Amino acid sequence: MEGDPTLRLRVFDLNCWAIRYLSKRRQERIRLIGDMLRQEDFDLVLLQEVWSERDYSDLKVKLEGCYPFPHYFRSGVIGSGLCVFSRFPILDTLLYQYSLNGYPYMLQHGDWFCGKFAGSLGARQVLAWKLASLLPCSHQLHAEYCREKDAYLPHRLVQAWELAQFIRHTSKAADVVLLGGDLNMHPEDVGIRLLRGWTGLRDAFAEATHFEGCEDGCTLVPNNCFTDKSELLPFPLGIRIDYILYKAISSFMVKCEELKTTTGSAPGMDLPFSDHEAVMATLHIQRQGQAVGATLATAKPVLADVVTEARTEVGMGLQAAQRQRYSSGRMALLALLLLLLQAMAALGALAGLDAGQPFPKLSFCLLAFLAIGILLLATGLHLFHTMEVKMLHSTEEQMRMVLRMLQERP
Repeated sequence: MEGDPTLRLRVFDLNCWAIRYLSKRRQERIRLIGDMLRQEDFDLVLLQEVWSERDYSDLKVKLEGCYPFPHYFRSGVIGSGLCVFSRFPILDTLLYQYSLNGYPYMLQHGDWFCGKFAGSLGARQVLAWKLASLLPCSHQLHAEYCREKDAYLPHRLVQAWELAQFIRHTSKAADVVLLGGDLNMHPEDVGIRLLRGWTGLRDAFAEATHFEGCEDGCTLVPNNCFTDKSELLPFPLGIRIDYILYKAISSFMVKCEELKTTTGSAPGMDLPFSDHEAVMATLHIQRQGQAVGATLATAKPVLADVVTEARTEVGMGLQAAQRQRYSSGRMALLALLLLLLQAMAALGALAGLDAGQPFPKLSFCLLAFLAIGILLLATGLHLFHTMEVKMLHSTEEQMRMVLRMLQERP
């Protein structure tokens, strides 16, 4: 094999936080992002929270000559806003929507309406000796909102588990797997340890030969004018929740030569691209002489501990969901009993059992409408929490089987 050709792949990842009518200076930031991507020589651009398809269309037109292969993933009520701009031909795409994604009645958070999912695509880069398949995934997991009392932790762990399974099953034919996005997890959190341990993905920040950017690689920093400073009070340097992860599957070797983050305002401007800092990685991909199989990045005893910890959290979420299902079912039953009592009272009035007593039609109707509303709401919540119980129970069972496998095999 002559020369042993290599590929240097430049990847750009950014959580844009661009929702129409709500995001601050959205159009200006989208224009700045487009200008920067035209100037830079990236091979893959992974964007999250481009919630306005008009913004995606504007970026698509602006980047047409530089990134000829764009793709927008559509999901949920308002959409998750995931899109990819690639210099490589996109062969196929796949969308996997998470089974759990928050609560529809938590309107102030809105994650449920986004329909968050993992999106993957197959792309190819022609090298001198073969076609190297790339499987970049762009996605976002459920936000944390409150670290001290994280009500969404079980859902985020289910998402991390489903994402790990998704990667393991879809990457078998790939040579290189890239995963970029806002994971909404700190590097030491159980969810990121579960994802990396079960898939063998490597963290570009931890592996980079050269790093330049925010201290500790933080992507949500206090000095960003769009961030909520109160949420970052326990973290004076900020937090790192945006990642570029990678691994080689077959006869390839991947190294992170350089990792960069943006550091606040765009060059020459008074505003940053987003409330998150962008992550930019330069990956060196080289073929090895012998094919190697995919291996777990974490030793089995350590991975077993991680799965046990995750299963415990999912189990606690399952108990909470069961309590909520019981409460909503009881509320629905009480509303139904109230409607039955009202129906009996109405029949009694029609039969003349309350002769001489005026029938309070207005109060009766208002109470009936209230009971019907409570019945519908409680029934909807009961059905939702029933599905939540099933999904949490299914994930806990899967983790139990994996634990048994890890403990039985030497």
